[in-house]
Amino acid sequence: MLHRDACEEIRLNYRRGILTFASGCLLIGCKQRNHPAGQAMTNSLTNWERPRFEPGGSNALVFYVLYGEFPTNLTVSASAYRTAGLPAGVEPRKMSRAQSPVFPFTDGDFAKTAGAENPVLFAKLQTVPECLMFQGEVADPKDLNYLRDTIGLVTWFLDHGGVSVMDVQQLRLFDPAAWRSNFFEPAKPNLLKHVVILHSKEPNDTQWFHTRGLRKFGRPDLSLHYVPPQHKAAVIELFERFIVLQAEGGRIPEGQEIRMKALPAGMTCRHSGTLDDFDFNNVHVEIRWQGDGR
Repeated sequence: MLHRDACEEIRLNYRRGILTFASGCLLIGCKQRNHPAGQAMTNSLTNWERPRFEPGGSNALVFYVLYGEFPTNLTVSASAYRTAGLPAGVEPRKMSRAQSPVFPFTDGDFAKTAGAENPVLFAKLQTVPECLMFQGEVADPKDLNYLRDTIGLVTWFLDHGGVSVMDVQQLRLFDPAAWRSNFFEPAKPNLLKHVVILHSKEPNDTQWFHTRGLRKFGRPDLSLHYVPPQHKAAVIELFERFIVLQAEGGRIPEGQEIRMKALPAGMTCRHSGTLDDFDFNNVHVEIRWQGDGR
């Protein structure tokens, strides 16, 4: 549960003061897109396009949690951090240990998953004094500028007191160096890094493959059950193709047939699930083998 007083405090800090671009900087959270200088700064940033965008998809969910100790003077260089500020619909929320002894996603099932991959980094989260969340939805975005802007802001906070950041949708923790190399340093969006492909054991030496993270692009995640060992590499290739397609704005039609030489004929795609499904926290596309009557 987020502490309301903490949320209001950081919003006031963001909105206090006058937006200025005299030195190429901006105060995040101000309404810079309605300001002439702010619009000029926004236009100077490289556009992160979605070349295969089809309207009618879902809203893109932004959800990152930073852990550390953060300054209250929030002046960010738009050019250095490649950001036009907080995207519309995304809100910052801040809390301290005094308000909440246990920070979000540092205990329970989420913690077991995220902490297992990097236990040393996860242990540091238990002692940091503050937590900062960026969370919200962007309506059916035709470009990825909302992601560019959020990545820039997360990077700024990691450079100013952040110990780590959790990509809640992937359930993965990143230290500042890993975050920069995976997400900020590439001049263009590193699409495959924003989605994780998971697998788990199923009967008869098969595996269930599924993704987490595509809700970040307003698109369904992917699922394929009963993958035999000989098709593992082909399924990963198929998933990566669908991840890039959807991140670039494309959509998978209901009943889409899979056509890959390395996979059997007759496989199809069916839309399924709800946003409350813990395995995805998203709807998903269930890819089915021929003859699978589920």
